[in-house]
Amino acid sequence: MMPGRSDSQLRGWKAADVKRSRKNLGASWLAVMTAAALVTLWVSGCGATRSSTYYQLSVPPEAAPVERPDAVPATLLIGTFFTSHLYREDRIVFGNGPEEMGTYEYQRWSEPPTEMIEEVLLRELRASGHYRAVRVRRSNMPGDFAIRGRLYDFKEVEGNPISARLTMELEMRDLKSGATVWTHYYTHDEPASKKDVSAIVAALDQNVQRAVKEIVSSLDEYFAAHPAGRPATHAETHP
Repeated sequence: MMPGRSDSQLRGWKAADVKRSRKNLGASWLAVMTAAALVTLWVSGCGATRSSTYYQLSVPPEAAPVERPDAVPATLLIGTFFTSHLYREDRIVFGNGPEEMGTYEYQRWSEPPTEMIEEVLLRELRASGHYRAVRVRRSNMPGDFAIRGRLYDFKEVEGNPISARLTMELEMRDLKSGATVWTHYYTHDEPASKKDVSAIVAALDQNVQRAVKEIVSSLDEYFAAHPAGRPATHAETHP
């Protein structure tokens, strides 16, 4: 026969059970809260290191149109630059060998490269004062000559030193006759100061400025040899 338990013993055992249960519950709750806090810190930490950086080309300031006394009496219309889908987006492109290309995920252009190059060319031609007017080509826009281009390369190129490659071709049509009267092909690898995205961007910018100045000079030579109003023949120029 089991010896009887006093009421005081029973109350002591129950109190001990309740204390153990509370202790276990508190430990479990602490573990859950600690895990939740760690997950929150990990997610917020990942998000904080993934901001994007945007770059742009040096665009000449928009100046009031200035027409020189010896300006060509013609209106130039700057049209669209055709290119591959890579250069119609805002990603900065790098080349890895002759066939492989990729893009940086978090370093981007403020605008697609074709649009930035068009803007630099437009403003340089306007600032020259060599033409009656220089405008962006729109549908039904009146003009005498239309310039358009094709962008082939605008990327980082591996090598020693690492460089920034720009390759493009432009043509100009006489809108009265429909004939192509001028073309210009440009390609150049501009060395970068170091292997860094900001240095590559600076080299690409220098390359664009160099190309646009060469194009403006080539157009000057064309119109010097073919005054507006005189029958034109096709002139092809190379750097």
